[in-house]
Amino acid sequence: MGPGTVCLFEKTEEDSYRKSREILIPAERCSDELIQAEPQEITTMCISPSGEMLAVSTAQGQIYSISLSSAEMSKGEQVHFEFLAQSFHSKAITGLSVCIRKPLIATSSLDHSVRIWNYQTKMLELCKEFQEEAHSVALHPSGLFILVGFSDKLRLMNLLIDDIHTVKEFIVRECRECAFSHGGHMFAAVNGNVIHIYSVTAFENILNLKGHNGKVQAVEWSQDDGRLVSCGMDGAVYEWNTQTGKRESESVIKSCSYTGVAFASDARSIIAVGTDCTLKEIHDCQVLRELPADDVAHSAVVASRSGRVVFTGTSNGCIRAIKYPLPIQKEWMEYQAHCGPITKMVITFDEQFLLTVSEDSCLFMWKVIDKEGRGLKSSRQLVYTEEILATKSDLEEKKQNMVELMMRVEELQMEKEYQLRLKDINYSEKIKALSEKFIQQIESLKTTKQVMKTEMEKREREHQEKSAEVKKKHAEELKDLELSYSQKLVVEHERYQELQQKCLNVQEEHKQQLKALEESQSFALEELKRSDKAKLQEKILLLDQYQEDSKQQILEFNENMKQMNEDGDRALHEIRIKYERKLHAEKETNVKLKGETSIMTQKLYSLQTQIDDRNTDISKLKQERQKLLGLIRSLENDIEDLKRQISGHEKTSQDKDKTISSLKKKNQELEKLKFVLDFQLKELKKQTEPQQDDITEKKKKIEQMEEELEKIHRSNTQLKLNVSDLKLRLASKDKEMHKELQKVKDLETHLQRFKTDLHTCVDFIQEPKKLKDSVKRLYAHYVQPTDVVEKTSEESKLHAAFYRQHEHMERIIDTLKTKLAKASEDHDSKYNRIMKENMTLVTEINQLRTELRLLRSQAKVTNNHKPQLLRNKRLNGSRPRSEEVPKREPKL
Repeated sequence: MGPGTVCLFEKTEEDSYRKSREILIPAERCSDELIQAEPQEITTMCISPSGEMLAVSTAQGQIYSISLSSAEMSKGEQVHFEFLAQSFHSKAITGLSVCIRKPLIATSSLDHSVRIWNYQTKMLELCKEFQEEAHSVALHPSGLFILVGFSDKLRLMNLLIDDIHTVKEFIVRECRECAFSHGGHMFAAVNGNVIHIYSVTAFENILNLKGHNGKVQAVEWSQDDGRLVSCGMDGAVYEWNTQTGKRESESVIKSCSYTGVAFASDARSIIAVGTDCTLKEIHDCQVLRELPADDVAHSAVVASRSGRVVFTGTSNGCIRAIKYPLPIQKEWMEYQAHCGPITKMVITFDEQFLLTVSEDSCLFMWKVIDKEGRGLKSSRQLVYTEEILATKSDLEEKKQNMVELMMRVEELQMEKEYQLRLKDINYSEKIKALSEKFIQQIESLKTTKQVMKTEMEKREREHQEKSAEVKKKHAEELKDLELSYSQKLVVEHERYQELQQKCLNVQEEHKQQLKALEESQSFALEELKRSDKAKLQEKILLLDQYQEDSKQQILEFNENMKQMNEDGDRALHEIRIKYERKLHAEKETNVKLKGETSIMTQKLYSLQTQIDDRNTDISKLKQERQKLLGLIRSLENDIEDLKRQISGHEKTSQDKDKTISSLKKKNQELEKLKFVLDFQLKELKKQTEPQQDDITEKKKKIEQMEEELEKIHRSNTQLKLNVSDLKLRLASKDKEMHKELQKVKDLETHLQRFKTDLHTCVDFIQEPKKLKDSVKRLYAHYVQPTDVVEKTSEESKLHAAFYRQHEHMERIIDTLKTKLAKASEDHDSKYNRIMKENMTLVTEINQLRTELRLLRSQAKVTNNHKPQLLRNKRLNGSRPRSEEVPKREPKL
């Protein structure tokens, strides 16, 4: 399909995709003409998470968007992208300037465009494209004029409401730098190695500053406009006197080609940067300080008017903030901003923003703050003006349009008044007809109301008769219940006395059992203690015997060892004397002695094992003693459990007494409840009468509200139709106005281009051949064969516009029909809701009637229960005093 187009595909039922439409990108970035742009290639695409917006970026640095919902609505029509925010530069930015009286920024670029931005609103205010590349730009301090340097000339232009209009052209070729003075009465323009100073009021060349051997790279005016500083590729920094045109100071370093220069805040010293990767402070033709930059060349420099900070831009796109006066060591804050060399830097006059541009076609706005987050304080307060220049022809056209629109508004008002009168007449007739209908309906409703009253009276009589019969039945049932319950109470009283006697017998038996258990336990404990003591004494005696035997055996062993030692000494003495004779005998004796010693050691080990066995027996006896003690404790716990069971039986008897008292209280509460129910019956009878009156009143109000709803709905539908018609007419008129304004602007630009081309032809007056060729080119360029065919094309456009308007009206009629259908549905829903409310009211009335019946029946039941309650009271009064006996017995 080629560049600049996006194809939209829709999914079909067969899991395939079908192309539904094409979306185009407009050609001119600064205009709204919807023509396909072939050079703009789409690089990226993105859809919003909701799927309603599509965003596209192009190779020329532009971002477009379109709402997919609108694309679906306008089926069959060609759809085009729109800028997401505003248009941007597509090539390297060459110029940057700021004014004093307005918050405006001017930028020029190699994409043939000049743009005016607002740094307060962050929006693009003006944009104009030229046939040639714009190399430099400068804003007048008032913000009403602008200087733009082109390859062939320098143009002074007015900033109008919606256009940039040329006022004067100066023959300054290849103007790479230009700057207005702070007073706005002069401007400096660079042509190669010469600086031209012109008067803004007289448009005359005042001075030509010559001295540079290379191209001048940067120019800046002092605050009083008395001096001008410049730097160039030849390594020279010159300070000029703008009144005499003489050099006041100079600093030349041929090894460095300077790229940026600025006055310090005190206007005595100059700050310059160049290709030698250093930041220099020059004062009185000498370099005071040098700050190296880590093998990165500075490309631009600017100093704050408060004298606290100096900002520099580098060739790798970084911005450095350096304190002033310049430090001795390398101390600065660095921020990575652009992806290309920074070409220009400017601080706004209120010192709130730092503006930077680069070869990457980006304009950055930085908020200038200190470490504590506070902005720099400027010495003067700026007041921005809101004046805008406008041409006389534009104002006259707008006045004519205003007059025509006022006439049209008056005509529309007359038409509306006439239509309203007609509608009032129709409404009055309809109201009369409706009032007659409603009167008839009211009479019919009155008759139905009387019939309903008679039916209600009949039903009330029937209800009273039925209630009387029900009362008689309830009275008979109450008598039967009283007799049955009195017999049951007598039986239960007899059972209660029997249970009391059984409880006393059980208590006596438990006491006897406890005494027997205590005696048997004490006897068993004494016997166990005696047997344990006897066993312990026997064991202790055995232990003493075993200890004495072991002592005797140890003594015998020691005596044997002494004898053996004596015998050995004797044998050794004899061996010394008779060594050779009795050697064999001594060996035998040694063997015998070894056997005896081994026997003695075995005896020792056996004695030790016997002692260990006796110790284990003692530990076992101790464990048996502990078990006996645990048995004694468990028996004591059993005794305590038996005592607790006895106390539980006493509590059960007390609980029975409490149940009897609670039954008495319940009888009293039932009597109170009967009294309350009687009172409530009387109040409900009183309340139901006004409720029936309220129901009738509400029915009347509902009928009135339905009538009013129908009237309001009809009036709203007709008013909506009128408003939609008026809006459509206004929208069509606005479109026609915009089309005519665009045609006028196109003709003006066409005329301006023709004038510029005529001026170029006038230069060839003395050369007839060139003049002839240039005239032929003009004729070929501006007189086209399509001008003859324009009339037919206009007629075709008129027919197309007529058909579009016809289709548009048909769509409006369809929408109005849908609105009418919805309104009728809403009316039906409201009517159904009112009917449902009536039904709920009727159900509530029926519920109240049922509650009345229930309350009356309860009252009858309570009346029937009265004699039974009196009998219960008498029985409670005549109860025997045997109930008090079980209460006193536990205390004994």
